[in-house]
Amino acid sequence: MPQLKVGEQMPDFSFCTPFEKDRTLRETAARAPKTALLFLRYYGCTLCQYDIHQFKVHYDEITAAGGQMLVVLQSDPERLAGQMRREDLPFDLICDPKGELYQKFEIRPAASMEELADAKAVEKIAAAKAAGMTHGEYEGDELQLPASFVMDQDCRLLYAHYGKTAADLPDPAQLAALLS
Repeated sequence: MPQLKVGEQMPDFSFCTPFEKDRTLRETAARAPKTALLFLRYYGCTLCQYDIHQFKVHYDEITAAGGQMLVVLQSDPERLAGQMRREDLPFDLICDPKGELYQKFEIRPAASMEELADAKAVEKIAAAKAAGMTHGEYEGDELQLPASFVMDQDCRLLYAHYGKTAADLPDPAQLAALLS
């Protein structure tokens, strides 16, 4: 499947969270006027921990217009269920430990660690470390790049962006604007 573009239909898929199995994107997207679907790396990644924390802190602003968000990680659902409680995050984490969704939607890894990181990634990692976040277990492809999508209730893409570096995704303010 080629990379997704604005105006196209996001293909439906079933997914697991750390606390739930066999939900579909279509049924989840139908719950809100717009849904953001963000592909990060994995839960142990310091950069991803920072982004997840920022989305949690700013969730009310992000979803003020009635939208919702989902975050896809290359993490094992049982491992995450052992590390957190359902109420720890106001959004769901979709677990894709085999990277099947990343492959399906052509979300490619970087060619090297040098291509993965940029000044923004280094800045976010420094902020994460200053906040006491530490790297956890490695999962999935260490060179995985992010991707960001926003869709309507029918899964029609309103925004599609394939990241060029590990930090190339909307920040909470940009995400709020995309969901409004």
